[in-house]
Amino acid sequence: MHDDLTVLHALRCAGTCGLDRLAAITGLDAPALESRLIDLGAAGLATRTTGFAPGWQLTGASRAADAARVTAELDAADARPAVTAAFRRFLVLNPELLDLCAAWQLRTLDGVTTANDHRDAAYDARVLDRFADLDRRAAPVCAELTAALPRFGRYPLRLRTALDRAAAGDTVHVTDSTASYHTVWAELHEDLLATLGIPR
Repeated sequence: MHDDLTVLHALRCAGTCGLDRLAAITGLDAPALESRLIDLGAAGLATRTTGFAPGWQLTGASRAADAARVTAELDAADARPAVTAAFRRFLVLNPELLDLCAAWQLRTLDGVTTANDHRDAAYDARVLDRFADLDRRAAPVCAELTAALPRFGRYPLRLRTALDRAAAGDTVHVTDSTASYHTVWAELHEDLLATLGIPR
């Protein structure tokens, strides 16, 4: 995928992003990324926002442009059957991911559900073990997607990095940051929908 499309599609899947987050998503370095964003802005396909959460986002014209480019990429690679099959397997895992995120954020004790204050290290370790097991089972799906379209190869790396950081004690990487396992998984979900042209 051409760098311009990589950046445009990252904005499509992740929403408004600053340079650091876009760099993590795309793997492009800051100078190359900024150059691509300026080109996209000049073409009317991206705009810089200011205020509380500054960053770059799509314009009204860019969603259709991204859809056309992604469809062309999918068809040129004859990858629709493989991506569709992998998406079906992803959908089997998705409810489990949502359950794990809920287990990380909430606890039910004696019939009462409260926010998880993360003071029970043993409980958190069990949930992280379940995340690691899910990630192992998601790996073949990500491998199939990457074989079909190499741009999907960034997702397993980012998911594993999030889990490694959480296991090392940086627990915002489970559900509570733009680099969290949950956020990267949600971006992958959005990417699959956008790639296959499936409305939410």
